[in-house]
Amino acid sequence: MTEHNETRLWTPTDGFRDNDWLRVEELPSQAGESRYLLPLASFLALGDNSRAEYAGLLGVEIAPGEALDAVLPLLEDIALISLSFPAFGDGRSYSKAELLRTRHGYNGPLRAAGDVLIDQVPHMIRTGFSELEIRNPTTLKRLENGETGGIEHHYQPTAKQAAKAGGYAWRRRASA
Repeated sequence: MTEHNETRLWTPTDGFRDNDWLRVEELPSQAGESRYLLPLASFLALGDNSRAEYAGLLGVEIAPGEALDAVLPLLEDIALISLSFPAFGDGRSYSKAELLRTRHGYNGPLRAAGDVLIDQVPHMIRTGFSELEIRNPTTLKRLENGETGGIEHHYQPTAKQAAKAGGYAWRRRASA
């Protein structure tokens, strides 16, 4: 049984797995074997030497109101991008995920963090998220039972393409 304030990491390919990233406000004085997830401002404040010293160990968390522009030249230095969902109704991070995957070619891990509900899971996967931090008890229970939710038909294009539909653009086939 999962507790209400437990947060677990889920991926569409592996299900639940350990989270090996530490959320920190600033880096420790020496690099170790830990992986660090920094807020955007802290990540941007790092110099080239720090990014080089911590190569492969740095992730950045981007809030909905923060622009992607500042991290775009640094994508090759980022081992994980975490996009925040502070509230169910705030969908700005969907757009950021789609842009990172399609326009900017980011192929690394893309995480959704925050208020992730079961109804959002299929769309998060379709817009390019590769892992989700889940703390909602209903979402945890449903994912533990192998239920990802979703609807059978998709009308909007996304980073993960829907099955080809024949004939008319407005006629789509059920998703696999």
